[in-house]
Amino acid sequence: QVQLVESGGGLVQPGGSLRLSCVVSGLSLDHYAIGWFRQAPGKEREGVSCIRPSAGGTYYTDSVKGRFTISRDNAKNTVYLQMNSLKPEDTAVYYCTAEGDTSACSSYGLTKPRSYDYWGRGTQATVSS
Repeated sequence: QVQLVESGGGLVQPGGSLRLSCVVSGLSLDHYAIGWFRQAPGKEREGVSCIRPSAGGTYYTDSVKGRFTISRDNAKNTVYLQMNSLKPEDTAVYYCTAEGDTSACSSYGLTKPRSYDYWGRGTQATVSS
């Protein structure tokens, strides 16, 4: 059974940082692309970042480039999203996703959340003073 469990969300002031973690079980990070999506109240789900297996590359939506960094630790089956210089507009529930078709991890794939088969339950990140 595939499970993705997010953690690390919380309340932070503008300019602060959070590191989200996604612990994956039931599949191997060697063969799956992992993505982070977010959804703010009243808005559609938005792709934030993704990482391909091996040295396949990383992708970011324009609004987080230079501020967010995605990484993975295959030994721990964990993917991280380091979020720096946070802004109030980053406030959302952040979801971890997995997809076996690694082409889903692309700039275009980040606009298509339905391309991803497996989803976690999300973790809330709130940026507010």
